[in-house]
Amino acid sequence: MIKQLKVFLVFIIAIMLGLAGCSSNSKSDSTKMNVGSKTERDSSKAGGGDQAALFSNGKDKDEKTSDTANIEIPNQMVIYKADLQLRVKKFDQTVRSLEEKAQKYGGYIAESTVTKEGKEQLSGSLTIRVPQKHFQNFLHEAEGQAAEVLQRNITGQDVTEEYVDLESRLKSKKVVEERLMTFMNSAAKTEDLLKISADLAAVQEEIETIQGKMKFLENQTSLSTVNITLYENKVIVPDIDQDKLNTWEKTKKQFMKSTNMLLAGLSGLVVFIIGNIPLIGVLLIVCFLFLFYYKKRKNRNSQD
Repeated sequence: MIKQLKVFLVFIIAIMLGLAGCSSNSKSDSTKMNVGSKTERDSSKAGGGDQAALFSNGKDKDEKTSDTANIEIPNQMVIYKADLQLRVKKFDQTVRSLEEKAQKYGGYIAESTVTKEGKEQLSGSLTIRVPQKHFQNFLHEAEGQAAEVLQRNITGQDVTEEYVDLESRLKSKKVVEERLMTFMNSAAKTEDLLKISADLAAVQEEIETIQGKMKFLENQTSLSTVNITLYENKVIVPDIDQDKLNTWEKTKKQFMKSTNMLLAGLSGLVVFIIGNIPLIGVLLIVCFLFLFYYKKRKNRNSQD
């Protein structure tokens, strides 16, 4: 029994020594692999510097350069817009007053339309641009011109993040442009020169597009837009019609008209009588004979 126990202990010790040896070997191999990997990374990093320079005209990678960390975030950029519907007493006077107030605050009228609907309805719309710092003051004074404010709607769009993103992209494209200019100056082959020229033109076009968007946002945020619709209801009082109230002239006209009718009737009667004398004579004779015969017969009957 004791002998079997000793054999078992020796067996356990042998297994433990074997496991310890394997662990040591694997650690050594792991150390070698780490060293080898580090060496490969260093060599690839050293050799990839030139490759990065060659692909410096890439579009997506260059937009994420470290220059974005140096961008100064501007103040909050908000595009303000207002829509007003006003009922006014005097349309033309209100339009002139709004134009004067816009000029007073350094703004201007960008668009103006006038519409007439019948004789008693006059309406129009104005698009006014005013500096953002005077936006609220101008709205207050514009509403003061109205007899009634029918609708008031104000919106604000924050474009700060969009502007910062455009500025970041612009700086990245500028860096790419400078690199391409350097490559163009040092290009020896015509093929390389043409390729670099095409890439440079594409980058410059993107720069112009970005700058255009930035200027648009700057304009929209520096000047607020106010759309004003004006309505005027006119009550038209008709003028006195002198022609309808000319009593004396109408009296003379009616007198002459009736006189002419009377004269025309008499003239027609005279013409009828004279023109029909033969017929009238025959009729008179017939009537006379009839009356004579009638009276004679009546007398005879009375005698009987």
